[in-house]
Amino acid sequence: MKARFEELMKECPAIAILRGITTGEVESVCDVLYEAGIKLLEIPLNSPGACESIASAVKHCGDRQMVGAGTVLTIQEVIDVANAAGKFIISPNTDASVIEQTKRCGLISIPGFFTPSEGFAAIKAGADYLKLFPAILGPSYVKDLQAVIKVPILAVGGVNAANIPSFMKVCCGVGIGSALYKAGKSLEDVAADAKVIKAAVAQV
Repeated sequence: MKARFEELMKECPAIAILRGITTGEVESVCDVLYEAGIKLLEIPLNSPGACESIASAVKHCGDRQMVGAGTVLTIQEVIDVANAAGKFIISPNTDASVIEQTKRCGLISIPGFFTPSEGFAAIKAGADYLKLFPAILGPSYVKDLQAVIKVPILAVGGVNAANIPSFMKVCCGVGIGSALYKAGKSLEDVAADAKVIKAAVAQV
């Protein structure tokens, strides 16, 4: 599973954060993102019917795209995502119990962190990647962190097409939320923004 995740990250190191998506629009949004070249999809658990949407996306996308969950805060939520066939767990925080449950379920662990101490705690618990959230201190902060933190870092929060090239010089990938998708956004606009994001990550 991790090898496939890494493969898709190499093809396009941008995770689409589909916060607020409904089960009824999952298939069409997945298709639009796939056509633009975005193959990693995060459905946050604070979206309506999130686990149903994850299950629907997994069934629809097959192996062409990988689907996981975001805003995962508890052990039970990890189990729920695993039961929905989600493949990775992303959190806004560092919680060792959530990371450990993620690994017990055989899923990819991507906890959020902001300080070196949180980063080291996440690594000790078994994190595969770290999500710098929010990435408001910019690429220079990531570079400083990398002097001591050797796990790949994704930048999330405040990341957009304009600053993606700078982040990609120091990060293994980025997570894109409202700059790519938000509830009520038309498929045409999602498609247009997805192409812009894909082009931005391809610059580096």
